Amino acid sequence: MHTRRRFIQHSTAAATLAALAPLLPTLSWAADGSGLLRRKIPSTGEELPVIGLGTSRTFDVSLDPNDLAPLLEVVRTLANGGATLVDTAPSYGNAERVTGALAAQDDLRARLFLASKVSSTGREAGLRQIEASFKDLKTDKIDLIQVHNLQDTSTQLALLRELKEQGRIRYIGITHYIDSAHDDLLRALAKDKVDFVQLNYSVGARNAEKRLLPFCADHGIATLINRPFQRGELFAKVKDKPLPGWAQELGATSWAQVMLKFILAHPAVTAVIPATSKPRYMTDNLLAGHGQLPDARQRERIIEVFA
Repeated sequence: MHTRRRFIQHSTAAATLAALAPLLPTLSWAADGSGLLRRKIPSTGEELPVIGLGTSRTFDVSLDPNDLAPLLEVVRTLANGGATLVDTAPSYGNAERVTGALAAQDDLRARLFLASKVSSTGREAGLRQIEASFKDLKTDKIDLIQVHNLQDTSTQLALLRELKEQGRIRYIGITHYIDSAHDDLLRALAKDKVDFVQLNYSVGARNAEKRLLPFCADHGIATLINRPFQRGELFAKVKDKPLPGWAQELGATSWAQVMLKFILAHPAVTAVIPATSKPRYMTDNLLAGHGQLPDARQRERIIEVFA
């Protein structure tokens, strides 16, 4: 992700949205007229801020205070910017334990929507993994647990429903991260009722527009979008390219914001979860949830840039 440094304003590791407040556009379409855009979770009507945080790779560090310090600033920036969602998984190395350690500081847990995953085969193995997630996240209630990459989907969803009925988890879902799994996601969604589906979608990977996102819109399923930058590949496409003048129409001040606004412009998208370990990138991502989203004409312009 080093190429991203060309596209955003540099700031110190302790940068916050307050420091960038003059850059925030006036909003007329947010829930309270100002602040980060929120969208409803269809199954309950609860509102979720549209920008979240992924932790794959970026949070896989030790619990040493020196390693945790910059990540704590990332989570503080997320929460202070009005966002809540942090997505992690037991399979992300140490990321789930790190997330739990950070959420336990500054009373952050009360301000966060924690999402994790189960990636086991068999009920007992799934339950052991989930119990470990409660321990690692240092919480007695997890907001969302998702069946990771459709592993033993029916068994794990049945278990998650039990835990949801017990009040230990609030929402359940399924995930995948590649286009070739979209048909499998659709079959799973048609078979089992869930609150969320997590999937890959970006300006450079638009397969989800064909059937998956419309299905979610029609059936009241919240969507979390992973790989919005395609692991940094999209930044390489605009290397050394200045932002076009029309980006100002969207209030976008970086290519990252343009990419995220493209995703958020799809009405079936609930939230996007770019991963980062840098507070300034977290700030930049949050700014994508402010201001105007691209209309159909502007979306076509963005598609042309990344074609």
